[in-house]
Amino acid sequence: MNRTRRRVLLLSVSAGAGHVRAAEALRVAAEAQGLVAQHLDVMDFVSSAFRALYTDFYLKLVEHHPAVWAMLYRIMDRTPPSTPLARVRRAIERLNTLKLRKAVAAFVPDAIVCTHFLPAELLMRERARGRVTSPVYVQITDFDLHGMWIVPDMAGYFVASDEVAFRAHARGIGAAQTHVTGIPIMPSFASPPPRGECAAELGIDADRRTILLMGGGAGLGGLDDVAARLLALDQDIQLIALAGRNADMLQRLQALARRHPRRLVAQGFTNRVERLMAASDLVITKPGGLTTSECLAMGLPMIVHAPIPGQEERNCDYLLEQGAALKAIDANALEWRVRELTAAPARLAAMAARAKALGRPHAARDVLRVVLAASPATPTTSPQMLD
Repeated sequence: MNRTRRRVLLLSVSAGAGHVRAAEALRVAAEAQGLVAQHLDVMDFVSSAFRALYTDFYLKLVEHHPAVWAMLYRIMDRTPPSTPLARVRRAIERLNTLKLRKAVAAFVPDAIVCTHFLPAELLMRERARGRVTSPVYVQITDFDLHGMWIVPDMAGYFVASDEVAFRAHARGIGAAQTHVTGIPIMPSFASPPPRGECAAELGIDADRRTILLMGGGAGLGGLDDVAARLLALDQDIQLIALAGRNADMLQRLQALARRHPRRLVAQGFTNRVERLMAASDLVITKPGGLTTSECLAMGLPMIVHAPIPGQEERNCDYLLEQGAALKAIDANALEWRVRELTAAPARLAAMAARAKALGRPHAARDVLRVVLAASPATPTTSPQMLD
């Protein structure tokens, strides 16, 4: 095998869109630096039953039974890795991911970055058995630190803020292992296109106040109801609504857009979110780690609503404390927040400046800088298949 270029493997889990998007951002940044990069989604290598447990069940739980998920989130945060429950969970994960472990061995990486704790746990076991020697890093994709992310024998952790780094140290992760880089986002967010150009693409007025509605990769959060309420306001605003991969939501938004021509643009999944943000003044969104990191990089203030209990609630707390967002607890509060900000352009501008100051548009580049400095190219070897 030709080892003239260093090889970086990115491992994600498609439970929600954020873990995958962070890994893709790292892949794009790595290839731009001339590295050989590969991104594997763990869910592509497991049984359909295991995939349903990690993805479909999770999404249904947070949408229909958020209180149950909140309870599980707290319990798992406090569960030590040595407990019987944790050991059983890891055993089940190992049984279902043999194909993934073989794919990792076949790539022969110089370094591995995990944007989800599941592959980190799997590789911890393989490192303990001497079958994976590459350093393994963990990229935490929220403005929080949950106990599931604490995996022994990791080369380092990349975190979103100084506060998360402090909390990592309190949980036993050494200062030398903790790197405050931000959460990786696509390089396009570092150099946004002109507002006028993006507005023209969307068919909206670049000089009119524009609000972007986002519901995460799955399009959760009742976007059609939010859009209808905002369009009924006596405010000179126009809306862009992003439904993600939620086809039913997109259809409802498109029907609403037909009743409000040139005031609402309905979008499905897109890999050009930075162009929608470039045409916007304010974002109403669920506070996922990746989406909010993109908003911060673009200097966009936020109104956050419908957070998933646990990680998104803690993301929300961070954004509110830092002055980059307001929170709407229900539809009435959301209407009030929009009225409040549209009537106070100075406050909106101050929030935008605060968001820009918090943004880390080059997080992916900074992660790779640490990885490359600590991970010299390995000698030529043959892939070692894992049993």
